[in-house]
Formats: sequence, C-alpha cells, structure tokens
Amino acid sequence: MTSDGAPPAPAASPLRSIADEYWEARMETSPLLASFFGDHRFDDRADDVSAEADQAVRVRWADLRERARALNDDALDDTDRVSRALLVGELDDAIRAIDLRLIELSSDQMQGVHADLLIEGYLASSIESDPFVNVAGPDEWDGEPGWRAELADAVRSTLRPAFRRHADVFARELEPAARPDDRAGLVHLPDGEEIYQALIQANIGLPLSADELHEIGLAEATGSLRAEFAEVGERAFGTADVSVIFDRLRNDPGLRYRDADELLAHASRCLDKATAAMTGWFGLLPQAACVLTPVPDYLAADVPPAYYTPPVPDGSRPGEYHVNLHEPTERGRYSTASIAYHEAIPGHHLQLAIASERTDLPAFRRLGWGQTAYVEGWALYTERLADEMGLYDDDLDRLGMLASDAWRACRLVVDTGLHARGWTRQRAVDFMVEHMPVDLDTITVEVDRYIGMPGQALAYKVGQREILALRAQAREVLGERFDIAGFHDAVLGAATVSLPVLRTRVEDWISAH
Repeated sequence: MTSDGAPPAPAASPLRSIADEYWEARMETSPLLASFFGDHRFDDRADDVSAEADQAVRVRWADLRERARALNDDALDDTDRVSRALLVGELDDAIRAIDLRLIELSSDQMQGVHADLLIEGYLASSIESDPFVNVAGPDEWDGEPGWRAELADAVRSTLRPAFRRHADVFARELEPAARPDDRAGLVHLPDGEEIYQALIQANIGLPLSADELHEIGLAEATGSLRAEFAEVGERAFGTADVSVIFDRLRNDPGLRYRDADELLAHASRCLDKATAAMTGWFGLLPQAACVLTPVPDYLAADVPPAYYTPPVPDGSRPGEYHVNLHEPTERGRYSTASIAYHEAIPGHHLQLAIASERTDLPAFRRLGWGQTAYVEGWALYTERLADEMGLYDDDLDRLGMLASDAWRACRLVVDTGLHARGWTRQRAVDFMVEHMPVDLDTITVEVDRYIGMPGQALAYKVGQREILALRAQAREVLGERFDIAGFHDAVLGAATVSLPVLRTRVEDWISAH
C-alpha cells in the first residue's frame, strides 16, 4: 500500500519503459514539438538542428532501438509486441534520415525551422499581434503588464532581428545554389535514388516501388476518376465533358463564396452535420470535442484552406478544425464539405482524438503522427465514407469529393515523376492541370510542395486504398455478418499504427467474427 492507502501502480513493462524513454527524448530534443503537445517544460529552448546535435540524437535512437530489439518475446504481451514493431520501425526511419542527411534538404518553402515559424509572414505582422508577446500569463496576475512590456521589448530588439538574419541566409546563400526547375527532383542528386526509396518506405511503410506507385496513380487519374467526373458532372452541370466540368469548377463565379461569413457558415454546418451522424457508423467515439476555429489573420495568407490540430493530452485544448477565411471570394463552394469531413469529423478528429485518449498505450502511439499513410489514408477514406453517410448536400459536394480524390491520385504520378523519372517542374504542373479541377496558382504551390517534401504526398492515396481493400476483404469474408461500425473500430481502436500492423489487426478482427 502507498501512504494514502491506495494500491501501488503496476510496474511498467520493459517495452513500455523504453517507449516512454523514447517519447521523453523526443520532447527534450524538440522543444517546439513538446510545446505543441502542451508540454511546456522546455519552453526556454529551441530545437538544435546542428550536425552535432543530429549525431547525438542518433546515438540515443540506436541505443533505444537495440534495447527494444533485445527484449525476449516471451516477456511481451500482444500490445507490447505491436508497440515494439512500431517503435523499432520509427527508430529505423529516424536513424536512416540522419544517415542520409535529410536535414540538408530541409531548406525549402515547406520544411525546416524557417517554414515552421513562417518567417516572412511573422516579420510583417505587428508587435501588438505577435504570438510571442501574447503568450498567456498566469490568471489574475498583477505583474502581467510589466512582464508583457518586457516581452515586447525582447521581441523587438532581439527575436525579430534574429528571424531577419535567418531569412536572409535563405535569400542570399541557399536560393542561388538551388537546382533549376528542369532538375527539381531527387533523381538528379548522386544518392537521390537511395534517398527517395527511403522516403517512400518512411511515408507509406509498404513494399511498393516508385514505378508501381506511378502506375497506380495513372490508372486512377486518367481512368476511373475521369469516368466518375463524367457521371456526376452530367447530373450537376448537364455535361459529361470532363474538360467543361473542370472549367466550371475552376472559373464559374457562381460557385464561389460571397464573403467570409458564408464560408464559415458552410464549414460550421458540415461539422454539425457530421457530429450528429456518428451513430451506427462508429462504436468508438472520442471524449474530446471538435471545435471550428478561424485561422488567425497573421497566418491566413500562408496556410492551407483548412487543417486540424488534435486535443492536448491534459484536456486543456479540444480538437480544432481550423478554417481559413483569407480571400473567401476566391474559394470554390464545391470543396468545403469534403475538406471538413477530411480534417474534422469523421476524419482526423476521430482518428487522432481517439488515439490520444488511449492512455494505456505508449505516448508515441497515442500522440505521434509518424505513420503518415495511416493518418492521412484514414482522412481521405472518410471523404468517400461521408457520401455513404449522407453528409453531402448535392452533386456539387460530390464533385468536390472527386476533385480531392483526383488530387491525391495525381500526387502519386507527379511525386514519382519528379523524384524517380526526372520530370521537370513544368511537366508536373501540366499533368495536374489536365487531370484535376484546381486553379493554376494552387497547383503550382502544390508541385513546389512535392519538390520540397519528397514522398510525403504518396501517403494519402496509398493509405486510403489499403483501408478500402481491407474493408472489401472483410465484407467478402463476413457477408451478412459484416458490421461497418465494428470495422471502423478495428481500424481506429489501436491508435496510430503502420499499414502492415493495420492489416494484421483487421484480419484478426475478421477471424474473430
């Protein structure tokens, strides 16, 4: 018994101890990530991105990996065996990234500390709206005004000049040394093929080659999805001509919002509708709420139309579906519903909030986003699931669903085209213009994203296809015994897992039924 009469807490398993040590090391080595998760113990520090720090982290990861591998299988229960496989895989990917010096590629518009902190947008904002100046102080603290004045002075005299020096390095030193547009992909680096294959493995976790992924994307983007566009477009616009359908979606002013209030109301209506429709489709539901939050003005010009942040473990922040109200009259109505269901409910919020509440699992499984194909594959899967659930109002919403799916299929073609087949930047842009109804400016930004983040964009479509394949397998085997809520609980119930672990889990669920 403890001093208060309660029974002592059970000792952590050897694997759980290693997993907890890994998560603690991740928080310590990345204070910015720790703050994101609501862990403020390291707020007085910034991430050390030096080569020396990278090597020190590699030593820690290698030690944890070998200790996890060395555990006797007989000492592990089923949960620990899954956790070990996931932990070793995550550490393998992290060590490989250090050995391939992938941090040296993090000098683009998407990755790296400069992008995380949105330097130019931040420097253009006012001191009064500065997020560092407006850090919340203790409640009802009479010393806050003086403290906040000191913060403003420090930001003005020290922090912002440091940001400016950092930005200047990219403009004056790195940009002039960048590869030209006709040699944008990794294939043009001496070790580019090895790097790209490592990134494919890290992002999808399945034994698929760049050529296989390219062909999968081509089959959908140029075949099955165009047939669906023709079918739905004929109902919505009275034409099966895909080029005409794309032109309407891109350019018809009647399909755009009048103002920010109309956009916000539509997004809010989608969230409310999805929240009310969970019964019968899901058994597991998160305790944390999902709330709609407009993107702050100082970020709006530099972030996507919408995104999601999960609740923090201590419950002090709910899941948030962030809606960008920047230039609302340029936003198409057709895309809002599918984005809402992807980012909020039943997409990211269900998966990530349920995961965060599995307190019996190690933190890296509950809170980490390392299994990109699972996380993004689930969210893309739910865009079509939303149609089955009756969440789309009309065929315009369904065209938005198809546009989103075509986008992810094009990613397979373009990402592999750039990094494995030597495509030029312009060829990638041209392919997407032909095969998805999105404006040229957005497509250009997207192609630059794929150049700067090789392999990441492959995860969405691969994960979606795997979940759909597992569902089809379960329905075929179980017949009338197939239960959609049970299937979804099997997919979501083990927190964040790799696609191979997900397949094993679903096949075990099929066998049990």
